[in-house]
Amino acid sequence: MSTPTTAPDQTTPAQGLTRHLRAGLQQLLAFAGLIVIMIVFSFASPVFFTFGNIVGNMLFSTVVIGTLALGTTFVIITAGIDLSIGTGMALCAVMAGNFITTMGLPWQLGVVLAIAFGGVVGLVNGILVAVAKLPPFIATLAMMMVAEGLALVLSNSAPIYIDGESAGGFMNLSTGSLIPKVPNAVLVFIVVAVIAGIVLNRTILGRYTYALGSNEEATAISGVNVTKWKLIIYSFAGLFTGLAGVLIAARLGSAQPAIGMGYELQAIAAVVIGGTSLMGGRGSIVGTVIGALIISVINNGLQLMSVPQEWQNVILGAVIVVSVLIDTVRKRAATTT
Repeated sequence: MSTPTTAPDQTTPAQGLTRHLRAGLQQLLAFAGLIVIMIVFSFASPVFFTFGNIVGNMLFSTVVIGTLALGTTFVIITAGIDLSIGTGMALCAVMAGNFITTMGLPWQLGVVLAIAFGGVVGLVNGILVAVAKLPPFIATLAMMMVAEGLALVLSNSAPIYIDGESAGGFMNLSTGSLIPKVPNAVLVFIVVAVIAGIVLNRTILGRYTYALGSNEEATAISGVNVTKWKLIIYSFAGLFTGLAGVLIAARLGSAQPAIGMGYELQAIAAVVIGGTSLMGGRGSIVGTVIGALIISVINNGLQLMSVPQEWQNVILGAVIVVSVLIDTVRKRAATTT
């Protein structure tokens, strides 16, 4: 089966313009929501708008959630889902710890191998979805449990502390400051967000991502190798999981095997809040970054208000439900116009 040079175009120019206007409006509304939430929390806590809280807490949290969400955006636009990103992140952190500490590799090589390992995890997800034809929910749920178990086995259920000569360089990846007062992790996140945006909007991978989510059957009929591109998309998303694992291990100076639990829901919520449809075919990197900021601000604000963790989970769950409901309403409105 030959692969065409362009993705199938399912929309007229007028429909395309309408889609872009809707996407822009959704991003504007999400950004307005972010501003409102920040204003509310600034009245609730005098610490909220301090430089230390914004840079030291909120932005670091955004880096981890946002990096996971960037890769998840591609998967969700194809109408897929990846529930394994949280435990996958922990597994990649453990692998980084093992590469650097146990195997004694240079930290730079350990970072590259850990990120590549994330790509392998994504590839396995892609094989389960595109080749074995398992529903994405089931395939990645199984991978979530496998990754959690492997992280515990490979770490002996204990944190792997990064020490020795490599510790300083590795931790500088997150906590160092190439630009004064701006953590390197934030710079890394900005760079990968820009790269993700270019890939999604300016490359054939991005066009096929949208095409698969809009109409997979029509995409296949037009000559696109659906299996091949799903494998690429899930592998590409896995690289972001690996990077998130590296960044959180570098910040903590250790690989915590159980640190990923719950991050998958926060990343998926960030993607949906940012306007990406769970039904596929629509989404943007800008929206995802705004969604990640909203999740981080809510988490930070609730912690500053000393809201118990149980209630934080309730509120976050409610945010996810509302986001999905809004997405469903948007989808129905789009199909009736």
